[in-house]
Amino acid sequence: MEEVKEAVIKFTKDRDWDQFHSPANLAKSIVIESGELLECFQWDENFDKQKVCEELADVVNYAILLADKLNVRLEDIVMAKLEENSRKYPIDKSKGNSKKYTELQNEQQRNPLDQTKNLRRT
Repeated sequence: MEEVKEAVIKFTKDRDWDQFHSPANLAKSIVIESGELLECFQWDENFDKQKVCEELADVVNYAILLADKLNVRLEDIVMAKLEENSRKYPIDKSKGNSKKYTELQNEQQRNPLDQTKNLRRT
């Protein structure tokens, strides 16, 4: 990943484009390019893989530039987010489940361990 990062930054510096790359502009560019990526799937699942890869590369390029501008390592922030998500989405509650973590928490609060199953009949 370091080689890719260096190449993207060099490409930008060689063209003196860094002057246009405020964090806000880079964030906007990520959204714009994400929209172009989504457009590849607009009407059906028949997509041009080459076009999808080009748009995905644009999104990643801007993400690399934004991380650089914020002086953060993508590897660090991705790993930190994965750690946070592993707490929000424990395997035993989220495996095979597409619910958002807040819904998983609400289910647990409403029905902690399904108390009716744990009561012994006498």
